[in-house]
Amino acid sequence: MTGPYWLSGGFRPFFLLGALAMAVSVLVWIPVYFWGLELPTTLSPRDWHVHALIFGGVMAIIAGFALTAVSNWTGRPPVAGMELFALVMFWAFGRAAVSSSAIIGPNVAMVADLLFPAALVAVFAREVIAAGNYRNLRIVAVVAALGLANLAFHLEAGVTGAADNSLRASVGLVVLLVMLIGGRIVPAFTRNWLAARKEARLPVPFSRFDAVSVLVGGLALATWAAFPEAPATAAALALAGLLSAVRLARWRGLGTRADPLLLILHIAFATIPAGFLAIAASILLPGAVDPVAAVHVWTVGTFGTMTLAVMTRASRGHSGQALAAGALEIAIFALVLLGAAARVAAPYAGGWMVHAIECAGLTWAGAYLLFTLGYGRMLLARPKLS
Repeated sequence: MTGPYWLSGGFRPFFLLGALAMAVSVLVWIPVYFWGLELPTTLSPRDWHVHALIFGGVMAIIAGFALTAVSNWTGRPPVAGMELFALVMFWAFGRAAVSSSAIIGPNVAMVADLLFPAALVAVFAREVIAAGNYRNLRIVAVVAALGLANLAFHLEAGVTGAADNSLRASVGLVVLLVMLIGGRIVPAFTRNWLAARKEARLPVPFSRFDAVSVLVGGLALATWAAFPEAPATAAALALAGLLSAVRLARWRGLGTRADPLLLILHIAFATIPAGFLAIAASILLPGAVDPVAAVHVWTVGTFGTMTLAVMTRASRGHSGQALAAGALEIAIFALVLLGAAARVAAPYAGGWMVHAIECAGLTWAGAYLLFTLGYGRMLLARPKLS
C-alpha cells in the first residue's frame, strides 16, 4: 500500500490504542473511586471503568488481532488504508461518546459506541466468508456477541442504573474468546518451538477433550451471567476450571521456560482455570473468598496478561523482529503480573487495601504504558532501509 505505514495492518493502530485505553481505564478509575472525581457520563463510575476496559481496550486489541489474523487465515490482503482508518475513527468516536454521554445524551452515546463493533464484525465476517474459511465464523460469532453485550450493557445501565448481568456476560465472552483463540495459538506456538529443538514430547493436538472443555466453559460462563449466586453455577464453574487446567497441562508449558515470550502465554492461559475456581469458591464460601477479587483474576489477570503476551509477540513477528523477549518485554510482563497479583490480594490486605489497589492500578497500567513507549515506533513508523 502507498498510504501511511500505520494503516498497513490492523494491529498497528489498534494495539497502541487498545494499550492506551487499558491504561486509561485504570488511571482514571483510581481518582474516581478514591477521590470522587466525576466524569461527564451517564454510566455509574464502576460501569464506566468496566466498559472502558472491555469495550474500549480489550475490544481494540481484539480488533487488532482479528484484522491481522484473518489475513493469515484466509490468504486475502490485510484490511488496510482508508477502511482501517474508518474503523479507527469509529472506535475513537465511541470512546468519546461514552465518556461524554451526560452531555450528548445516553441514546446518542449508545448509537455512536455501537458503530465500531458493528463495522468490525461486518469486515471480519466479509473476509472469512469471501475466503470460504467458515470454521472461523465461530470466532466472528463471539465477537458479534460482544457487540450485542455492549448494546445490552447500555440498555441495562439505562434502565436499572447498573449493568450487572451485562457486565458478567461481557467478561464471560472475552474469557470464552481467549479459550478459543488461546487454545489454538498457545499449543501451536509451543509445538513449533519444541519441534525446532528436536523435542520428542509435544503438546497434545486438539481433540474432543478440548472441544468439551470449551463447551463446558461456555455453558458455565452463561450460567454465571444469569445466576451468579446459585450453587449449581459454582459446580459448573468448578468443573470448567478443572477441565481447563487439564487442557493447559497437556501443552507442555514448563518446557518453554527458556523462552519468556512463549512462557507468558501459558501463564496467561493459566489464569482462566484459576478464575473459574476462584469464582466458584466465592459463591460457595462468600465469607472467605472475596467475589470482586475472584472476578479480577480474569479482568486483570487473563485480560491483562494475555493481551500483552499476544501484542508483544504479534507486533514483533509482523514487524520482522526476532521472536525473543528482552529487558523491555520482561519488564512489561513483570508489571502486569505484579498488578494482577496485587489487585486480587487487595481485599485481604486489611488496612493496606487502599494502597494495594493503588499499587495494582499503577503497575498494571504501567505495563501498558511501557508497551506504548517501547513498541510505538515499531508499530507506527516505517522501518529505515539499510
